[in-house]
Amino acid sequence: MNAALIGLQWGDEGKGKLIDSLMDSFDVVCRYQGGANAGHTVIHDQNKIPLHLIPSGIFHPDKLCIIGNGVVIDINQLMKEIKKLKEMNIDFKDRLFISKRTHLILPSHFTQEKEMKEEIGTTGRGIGPAYADKMRRKGIRMGDIFSLDYLKSFDLPSSFIQTLKIFRENYGHFITDTVILLHNLLKEKKRILFEGAQGALLDIDFGTYPYVTSSNPTPGGILTGTGTPLNSISRIIGVMKAYTTRVGKGPFPTEMDEKTQKAVRDLGKEYGTTTGRPRRCGWLDLVGIKYTTRITGTTEIALTKIDTLDGFPEIKIANKYNIDGEETDQFPSEVWKLEKVNPIYKSVPGWDSTKGIKSYKDLPRETKIFIRYIEDFVGIKVRIISTGRKRGDLICV
Repeated sequence: MNAALIGLQWGDEGKGKLIDSLMDSFDVVCRYQGGANAGHTVIHDQNKIPLHLIPSGIFHPDKLCIIGNGVVIDINQLMKEIKKLKEMNIDFKDRLFISKRTHLILPSHFTQEKEMKEEIGTTGRGIGPAYADKMRRKGIRMGDIFSLDYLKSFDLPSSFIQTLKIFRENYGHFITDTVILLHNLLKEKKRILFEGAQGALLDIDFGTYPYVTSSNPTPGGILTGTGTPLNSISRIIGVMKAYTTRVGKGPFPTEMDEKTQKAVRDLGKEYGTTTGRPRRCGWLDLVGIKYTTRITGTTEIALTKIDTLDGFPEIKIANKYNIDGEETDQFPSEVWKLEKVNPIYKSVPGWDSTKGIKSYKDLPRETKIFIRYIEDFVGIKVRIISTGRKRGDLICV
């Protein structure tokens, strides 16, 4: 059974750890969108390893890792990650594959994004301009680096062309037609896990536009970002934190007061993998979750970071919005409406400690009440619960 792991909030839901843990059940992990503006932090051999482009399944010696055509690649960041894996003696020969159709982030894209970084709060990694040039049909793709004559038709700095030559000479064997590869794997009945970056509320079409990313983290991005057919994916795991975070600008209905934010931020280590920026923290927003489970077709929920809320006497859950005096349980599409939201909260009792618990029956009664409320509200079962940062801190229900 092939599956997709989709963030249900504004990203940073803990997908990297889950992918690493779930890989025992899959043969292949495939990244389908985003770029080095996303990051997964994986604990490997007691070391914290941040990855921005290479799927975290790379730490499993018998798994294939694919970067699909929907991704945009910062070639220097990719080389940095490859070098780091080599230093760690991770053997990924014949296991890492990069689509020929994957677009490159060019030096000019970093310059162009400076303005966007100020206006929207982007990571400044050139992602938006790279996707814009892709749509304007002015992009350069990974397969193009094998023709210097073709590259010379673009106005590229000589230093960047030299970087591409170095990558081609050392790592060109990773570049292939991943559409053919994926369809062969499907024919061989290999189990594929599709890995998204960011979260559904940052989707270019369905997120809090314009404070969004430039691609589709929702399942539609899998189809266009890999060439994989719709009927090949039957399991969609929606990942959500027990609270909510977002980075950068944009509406945030359940944002906590500064004192509570600081406590959650420090307990949950809520600092961006890519930028190091402190994340904004808020209470769980089930209005948003109900919306994102619909648009993603989520079949089961993975709930992360419940241990961050250990010791809080009361947990707030937003189950309705008040907008200009009117109550609604629907997530509005207009950013100006979201900015006016006053959340309506249900409070549930907090719990003492969940950290490191590995069995559902051992969870505090109050935690189970919290989980059941989520399930009843969105109509989807919580099947995976993360109770800590370590790989084994996981409950499968």
